Amino acid sequence: MVWQGNYTKLFIGGRWTDPTATEKIQVISPYTEQVVAEVPLSSTTDVDRAVSAARHAFDHGPWPQLPLSERMEVMSRVSAGLGERQEEIAQLITAEMGSPITLSRGAQSLGAKMLLDAFLELAPRYEWSTIRRSSSGTGLVTREPIGVVAAVIPWNVPLQITMLKLSPALLAGCTVILKTAPEAPLNAYLFAEILQAAGLPDGVVNILPADRGVSEHLVTHPDLDKVSFTGSTAAGRRVAELCGRDLRRVTLELGGKSAAVILDDADLDLAIGQIRKLSMRNNGQACSNKTRIVVARSREAELLDRLTAMVESMPVGDPADPATEVGPVVSARQRAMIEGYIEIGRSEGAKVTVGGGRPSGLDHGWFVEPTVFAGVEPNMRIAQEEIFGPVLSVLSFRDEDEAVAIANNSEFGLNGSVFAADPAHALAVARRIRTGTVELNGNVVGFHSPIGGFKSSGIGREAGLEGFDGYVEPKSYGLPPELADSLS
Repeated sequence: MVWQGNYTKLFIGGRWTDPTATEKIQVISPYTEQVVAEVPLSSTTDVDRAVSAARHAFDHGPWPQLPLSERMEVMSRVSAGLGERQEEIAQLITAEMGSPITLSRGAQSLGAKMLLDAFLELAPRYEWSTIRRSSSGTGLVTREPIGVVAAVIPWNVPLQITMLKLSPALLAGCTVILKTAPEAPLNAYLFAEILQAAGLPDGVVNILPADRGVSEHLVTHPDLDKVSFTGSTAAGRRVAELCGRDLRRVTLELGGKSAAVILDDADLDLAIGQIRKLSMRNNGQACSNKTRIVVARSREAELLDRLTAMVESMPVGDPADPATEVGPVVSARQRAMIEGYIEIGRSEGAKVTVGGGRPSGLDHGWFVEPTVFAGVEPNMRIAQEEIFGPVLSVLSFRDEDEAVAIANNSEFGLNGSVFAADPAHALAVARRIRTGTVELNGNVVGFHSPIGGFKSSGIGREAGLEGFDGYVEPKSYGLPPELADSLS
């Protein structure tokens, strides 16, 4: 049963309030192509109200002044709420953006709780305050909340990315305006109920569904201290430009075109299993998916045969069916863009080994067949540009130097994999790849490690202890020795 909330209001200042405009956002199921719900389209006046509430909660409310332990108590109740409503969250995200329900129950719902729990584990270990003594002076160095934060969330993994930003921001003592994507705003309404039940003070989190124009008003608001944005590289450049004018702090987690490097001695069973999980994940709509498969020429033919068979075996269909591995993409516009890239790949001379069209037997839903291209050259557009759909490109290399060169031949640097018989050898190759995360033989880094991108994949890091850094300002106090001694 999908949660049926009241979608007529906005969550501002700790209360459900009427929007100031009458325009609506229609949330359309990618599977049925029918309207799931309508939510208000926030206006610039609504943005002003939300920022004012967050500003007041930061400047005059209790939240920034509470001891860390008390903020942790509130966030522990939020974690409990996420756990209690895990299935509702999963069903709602599947309904609004088409993520297969098995993935929604894992990464989308449980993953959000796990992220918050990881930050709760790490918060006491973060260096919030330290005394530094030297021959030149004695300093108290603190890390204090950065202030009012705009957290701009994409539609593909909405609640997990919400928790990636809100967990460290709130634990640090910040207040937040959460700007949801128009395609997937419904989960944030359920999340607001969890925040209320947990006893979060009024104004600490405010939630706005908004389009691009209103979002630009938010990220340029003079009472805002920080923007944390996840989305496309093109949109991230615009956010960076706008924030740069006012020297506003900004964190950007952007696009990817990640490479899975399969060395000549790699275990192909292992590699294929991991590609199944980490390359077609979320219907191909994950920025960390490994969409360039870079394989030793001696193993290319075998890899292509097995990869093609793997893709053919993946059930495509209703995302609410637990058997489905590939559901519809989020919108008709997204499908048209993906299909455009498939035609570009063909025109560039690459060969489709499987897929390349729309699946038969499905008379509704924005589906694209999972597709594999062979004969891809490193500079082809399908090897360079983020497609954000279930499309993989297979490239081959003669030696490891060429493998590394192909992996690094990208404006992006978000994620990647190396597969080799010897993990130490895989690590040596991984050290040469210019990307924020590299997984060896499919081993993931976990939520205690930072994630983020090199090059055009972003600025800053999220998760891990480093995830707190984006929500604090270091501040130094010169102390007399006797005061330093009493604080030590």
